[in-house]
Amino acid sequence: MSRRYDSRTTIFSPEGRLYQVEYAMEAINHAGAAIGIVTPEGVVLATEKKVTSKLLDQTNSQEKIYRVDERVAVAVAGFTADANTLVTTLQSLAQQHYLDYGENVPVEVLVSTLASHKQAYTQYGGLRPFGVSILYAGWDESRGFQLYLTDPSGNYGGWQATAIGGNASNAKALLKTDYRPDMTLAEAISLVIKIVGKTADNSAMSADRLEFATVTRSKRTGDVVFRAYTAPEVNALLKKEGVLSELAEDEDPAGL
Repeated sequence: MSRRYDSRTTIFSPEGRLYQVEYAMEAINHAGAAIGIVTPEGVVLATEKKVTSKLLDQTNSQEKIYRVDERVAVAVAGFTADANTLVTTLQSLAQQHYLDYGENVPVEVLVSTLASHKQAYTQYGGLRPFGVSILYAGWDESRGFQLYLTDPSGNYGGWQATAIGGNASNAKALLKTDYRPDMTLAEAISLVIKIVGKTADNSAMSADRLEFATVTRSKRTGDVVFRAYTAPEVNALLKKEGVLSELAEDEDPAGL
């Protein structure tokens, strides 16, 4: 039955479904997971990188966590090419807002604007939905630290903790059990590592397969600080939690 209605994004099936949007969301379920957690001290983002070949040069592979402006960072799950296009759009929107108003764009304004952009690609012929879901981590004066999620349909919502990508349902179940609104940033990082270790497709945990970043505020100046963890720092976190793969530990020249 779906064959009659899935060739165009603008045609609803008799059940009220847009199959192209559903296909885009299904593609995300096969991507590496991304997890976000909000704490009073900041927001933690972590992504799982799926390594398709041992010959891949990890130092030159594309990232899954991006900085949008001084106060917002994003983590993506889905088609990397689509993600690159949307991240560029986000950066342009943030820069244009600063140019027009002389201030950093509020986090939800940025999220809702891009959500509308994504939703437009489900309405017009000749276009297809973006095969990417995005987690937004940021801070602004009105709402403090925030975490948002947008999917290919253009829907968005705010979260305290959530996951996208492969095994997202299992990750969300663990978050429901172990997340606390008052947890520290260090506890959130520990929880993320625990969840990725239980849900990742490959049990060999190392910086080759994980990216970490945090959005916090400087206690001295109050400025928003984006920190992308280096490979040695990621391995040190994994070793601290006792989940670093033996191969990565043997290759660590610093012994972190």
